[in-house]
Amino acid sequence: MLLPPWPGALFCGAAALALLLGGARVPLRTVGRLLRLPLGFVLVGAIPLLITVGGDLWLAPAPGGPVRAAELVGRAMAAVGCLILFAATTPIADTLPRLRWVPRAVTEIALLIYRMLFLLLDSLRAVREAQTLRMGFRTRRATFRSLAGQGGAVFVRAFDRARRLEAGLAARGYDGELMVRVTSRPVSAPFVAASAVLLTGIVVATLVVLR
Repeated sequence: MLLPPWPGALFCGAAALALLLGGARVPLRTVGRLLRLPLGFVLVGAIPLLITVGGDLWLAPAPGGPVRAAELVGRAMAAVGCLILFAATTPIADTLPRLRWVPRAVTEIALLIYRMLFLLLDSLRAVREAQTLRMGFRTRRATFRSLAGQGGAVFVRAFDRARRLEAGLAARGYDGELMVRVTSRPVSAPFVAASAVLLTGIVVATLVVLR
């Protein structure tokens, strides 16, 4: 966030990618699949920077547009790479209860959404398998009908799961805060030192290249 897009974004993105592939040992195909959708979104968002509307020509190339678009894409993808690195190496269910400085309502809503996502994915997989066994995707017309039924079934199951979750919390005396036992873990001095060295190296390398 503080370094200039060039070459700071390049160094940050390269470090995140190297840690994903080497340190976290995430397969290259998985990394590519995770980066594909954000990359498309960022590229579409960078297109308006390349053109200008009005003036002598109704539509013309924007002065300095390619540079600004490249900076936007580089900074955004570096941030996405760091976010994916964090998500691939840190369990969310173990991280959120430790965020004592965040309002409890925010962390609890995030935990509930995190849990509901997996429940909905299980429901979606079960409905799709049932439709597949009943030849629900044999034709295009049957596929559209099955997809519509799939969306309706998952929607109904989501409301049912939410209602049951609310009833369960009320039965356990929920008063606005979920008490979760968090296992104490000692701070890893080598990990902190390595992180500090990496961040310092990125800053130093950026300043050296700029000079």
